[in-house]
Amino acid sequence: TLALIVEREKERLAFVPEDYWVIKASFNADGERFEANHAKERFKSQAAAEEVMTAVEGAALGIVTAAEKKSRKVAPPTPFNTTSLQAAAAAEGLAPARTMRIAESLYMNGYISYPRVDNTVYPPSLDLHATVQMLQGIPAYAPYATSLLAAKKLHATRGKIETTDHPPIYPTGIADPDKLKAEEWKLYNLIARRFLATLSEAAVVEGTKVTVVVAEQPFVAKGDVLVHLGFRAIYPYGLKKDEQLPLLQQGQDVSFEGATLTEKQTEPPSRYSQGRLIQEMEKLGLGTKSTRHSIIERLTEVRYIQGDPVEPTALGMAVIEALGKFAPHITTSDMTAQLEDEMSEIAAGRSARDIVVNHSRKLLSEIMDDLIPRKEEVGEALSEAITADARVGACPSCGKDLLMKSSAKTRSSFIGCSGWPECDVTYPLPQGKIEPVEELCPTCGSPQVKVIAFRTKPLVRCIDPQCATNVEPDLKVGHCPVCAAEGREGDLIAQKSSRTLKRFIRCTNYEQCGVGHPLPQRGKLTATDKLCEACGAPKVIVNSGRGPWEICPNPSCPLREEKADDDKKSAKAAKSARATKTAKSTKATKPTKKTKSSTAAKSTRIAGTAKSV
Repeated sequence: TLALIVEREKERLAFVPEDYWVIKASFNADGERFEANHAKERFKSQAAAEEVMTAVEGAALGIVTAAEKKSRKVAPPTPFNTTSLQAAAAAEGLAPARTMRIAESLYMNGYISYPRVDNTVYPPSLDLHATVQMLQGIPAYAPYATSLLAAKKLHATRGKIETTDHPPIYPTGIADPDKLKAEEWKLYNLIARRFLATLSEAAVVEGTKVTVVVAEQPFVAKGDVLVHLGFRAIYPYGLKKDEQLPLLQQGQDVSFEGATLTEKQTEPPSRYSQGRLIQEMEKLGLGTKSTRHSIIERLTEVRYIQGDPVEPTALGMAVIEALGKFAPHITTSDMTAQLEDEMSEIAAGRSARDIVVNHSRKLLSEIMDDLIPRKEEVGEALSEAITADARVGACPSCGKDLLMKSSAKTRSSFIGCSGWPECDVTYPLPQGKIEPVEELCPTCGSPQVKVIAFRTKPLVRCIDPQCATNVEPDLKVGHCPVCAAEGREGDLIAQKSSRTLKRFIRCTNYEQCGVGHPLPQRGKLTATDKLCEACGAPKVIVNSGRGPWEICPNPSCPLREEKADDDKKSAKAAKSARATKTAKSTKATKPTKKTKSSTAAKSTRIAGTAKSV
């Protein structure tokens, strides 16, 4: 998998962009404006493009020489299996590994069927009618589900893969968006709508193509309009916006409002998104439905890849370079796919475990025999790559590399000079995921890093604590209640540490009273005249991107502890209610004696029906 990602990156690095020019014209037909590109689309020569611009300069009218309309059907999607679910969820912002964790939670709570499947064909034992009836209990789907049930018979789409172990992924219980987490509802909504879409009619798109000639230069406008919603009424994912063109007739004159010439460049092959990578892995036989998402997650954890779309790090590139040089067989998809196929043969009963294990050991032993004598060369290549990934910029003192490092004592991250111990320049790092940034700080010229904290927008900041962009003036937020009780004056000051970059509130008599509170690390602080009614700490206002928040900074405040206890009780009650509901459904639908696979499918279906009742 890593070799697949690195190979795409090499293609991008080797790509040589080419210049080209496009001409776009603007027209007006009875007050309705539309645009059209020159029929040639791309001009490789600027001179040729300039000739067209010269030809149409000064023209006032264009003539419609052709107007064609064609309708085409867009087939409804096939049922979800694990791979297609991960790909669809990735397009909605859920990484494959996260998708599977959410799917497993939904499955355990009775909302969806088993999520680790290859099958894309609903089995005859699955009562489609009952499942649609169940979805009538959710207001968002009720009208569409009712319209489906009005048909005499439901016809489902079929995918290319049909197995008998589990049905495709479909909803088995009624979900409430107010009781699920936002990401849980997002995935459930995707699965429920996909299920309904697989039972729906095709959508019909009407395509229009119009050719307009200006001074003997042809321009072509294209538009698509969804004229029959079909499955798109319930499944809008991936739907393009309508591109409506005015109603034009052949021979009609339209006003020509000018043209623009734009220079562009060809672009390299795009990197794999995580969803697209999952599909490519399945195509090449890399991993299984249960492991592909964890392979991507593991490659990210060991810093071989990063981001989405997926980009290899310098370390990831170096690993593949070294293995490709000394053990090329291990970097090919053939070896991994072969091992996966052999394990599938064990599951199917066509091979023995010992045979496959011995073959795997033999392959890996041969690879290690090639690698071990060259371990120093491999280590040197990887060491250079690790340094390249960790580099933040140049040291202002000695000019060597500033690197992101981890303290062996505190396990915290910091930036230090590669010239240590001769050079002891260090900088603190804020909490969160840190990525180097090429641009230097516009204020002081020091290197910058991108900080990606949980549930916040990425923030680019200078690494120098003394930079004006990092310095915050001290802010008096109130009087210390402990000092007041002991008969002395003490002010509570909100401040930022130049050593750790952390913000906190501390009393001016901290050595005597020990009063100090942590503060949110982002957002402008404003003092108030209010005291917390529960603990007496001064309240502050934090102005962040999500709005101003008035908070009590005391982490030991009784109100905070009370709220935390209430949240735990609410979560426990909700979990207990779901468990009781699932138990009642299972008890009410005790299956009769059947084969194992058909009974599981039938009992799941009936459980879903019981929930809807």
